[in-house]
Amino acid sequence: QVQLVESGGGLVQAGGSLRLACAASGIIFSINAMGWYRQALGKQREFVAAITSGGSTNYADSVKGRFTISRDNAKNKVYLQMNSLKPEDTAVYYCNADIRTGWNRKGYGYWGQGTQVTVSS
Repeated sequence: QVQLVESGGGLVQAGGSLRLACAASGIIFSINAMGWYRQALGKQREFVAAITSGGSTNYADSVKGRFTISRDNAKNKVYLQMNSLKPEDTAVYYCNADIRTGWNRKGYGYWGQGTQVTVSS
C-alpha cells in the first residue's frame, strides 16, 4: 500500500505565498518523478509542476517564475513553493508520484487526496 498526503493549503490574499508539502509512505521500493496538479471548480485537472529523482524540473506556463518545486529523496517528500499568488491559482492541489513497490514492479502513478488553496482578490 502507498499513501500520499498533502499539507500546507489555506487562504491567502493575492500576492501572498504558500508552501505545499506531500509525503509518500507505505511499501516503496523507489520513486521516480513527483509532481503537482490542480483542479479548479468546474475545471479539469491540470499539470502544475514536476521533478525527477535527479532534480530536473518542469512547470506549466501559467506558474513559471512564480512557483518552485523541490524534493527531499531521503524523506520521500515533494514541495511546492508558491509566490505571487493570483486568484486564478485557486484550486485543489494534488500530489502525484511515480512509485515502484518492488524491484520486479513497474512504476505506477499514485495520487494524494488534495489540499485546498484559495487566493482572494
